[in-house]
Amino acid sequence: MKILSAVIALTAVLAAPIAFAREASPRQAHADASPRIAPERLARLDTALQRYVEEDRIAGAVALVLRNGQPVYERALGWSDKEAGRRMSADTVFRIASQTKAITSAAILILAEEGKLTLTEPVSRTIPAFAKTTVASAQGAGGAPIAARRPITLHDLLTHTAGISYGTDDAIKAAYREQGLGPAAGFGWYTADKDEPVCTTMERLATLPFAAQPGEAWVYGYNTDILGCVVERAAGMPLDAFIRSRITGPLGMKDTVFFLPPAQRERLAAVYGSGKDGRIERAPEGSRGQGHYIEGPRRNFAGGAGLLSTARDYARFLEMIRRGGALDGVRILSPRSVRLMRSNQSGALYPQSGLGFGYGFEVTERFGAHGLDGEGAFGWSGAYGTMYRVDPESGLVLVLMLQLLPNHTDIQSVFSTMTYQALD
Repeated sequence: MKILSAVIALTAVLAAPIAFAREASPRQAHADASPRIAPERLARLDTALQRYVEEDRIAGAVALVLRNGQPVYERALGWSDKEAGRRMSADTVFRIASQTKAITSAAILILAEEGKLTLTEPVSRTIPAFAKTTVASAQGAGGAPIAARRPITLHDLLTHTAGISYGTDDAIKAAYREQGLGPAAGFGWYTADKDEPVCTTMERLATLPFAAQPGEAWVYGYNTDILGCVVERAAGMPLDAFIRSRITGPLGMKDTVFFLPPAQRERLAAVYGSGKDGRIERAPEGSRGQGHYIEGPRRNFAGGAGLLSTARDYARFLEMIRRGGALDGVRILSPRSVRLMRSNQSGALYPQSGLGFGYGFEVTERFGAHGLDGEGAFGWSGAYGTMYRVDPESGLVLVLMLQLLPNHTDIQSVFSTMTYQALD
């Protein structure tokens, strides 16, 4: 009965229009040849996802699947804010954290196409503070940092091969904490509470030792936040303005912003966390929980983890990438730039066999390396529990939005697997 009630409650939500143009152009024949979705098999997702709500392992979620640009599955289930009695809806806004990285990476490639920067140039060209960087000594926290063997390039930052972590490593966390980064910044990546521009934060980061030498390891960290400052310097405008004018605005992504207008506060889903018994607990206020995305200083635009969005909005960005850089007659990137984003640019440095990392996306190079992903699929996730995957071979875009930090569930892999099992 609970499942039936949830489905009935969603009727109005699912009747709302979702604007995705049908596949057009010479690609039509290829698109139509991609595998068919079996509706009766895809419907299994209803029971699977609702179980997480009924077992109190998530408060709620929005799941969206597109095939060749058309929604074949969309559900909003559970609660946006359980304590306030607000139901989840298709237009609920979520903190997407590291899903911001793909959008900022696209901004860098737009500027490269305009000749305002090159992907092989040193980051010090736009941020001089990075001219001479250091790396933590092998002796650990007690050893003096050593000089980097070469300059950090934009390519290094795009692929997370610059050696820059989030500053929570034992050897460097004390130095980062003193500068308001690492352990002093939520779980390391959080800057929404800083009353300063992102470039000020990144210039301070440049004075700190990094975790590895440039080009020698895949290290996940502040790389894309630095790129956000590069965008500001190269474009001559704040990062939020550039993304709005060149990406989200043209694509009609009206709900993708760094800070939500106070009048829309009830659209923002509450953050929960997986408790010791696996049941959800409401996250605290502040940088390790609800955040400062409404009442914050609204000055620090984190290109690596700062955006808010909806499932429908983010799916439009992904559909643009799937189609080679254009959507609904609006071209954001050239097909060649999109190919760079969607293919492995990190060589053998990515730590997981069969996978690689492009410019903003993890990419699947071998079937079976990431669940049921096809070769050439790409995607990533966000710290608050959100995830996405795009599989060009099957014409699929998968988006799952929830707010769970930390997330000790397996809902992401279940969502992906149960979507793929519906391919006929």
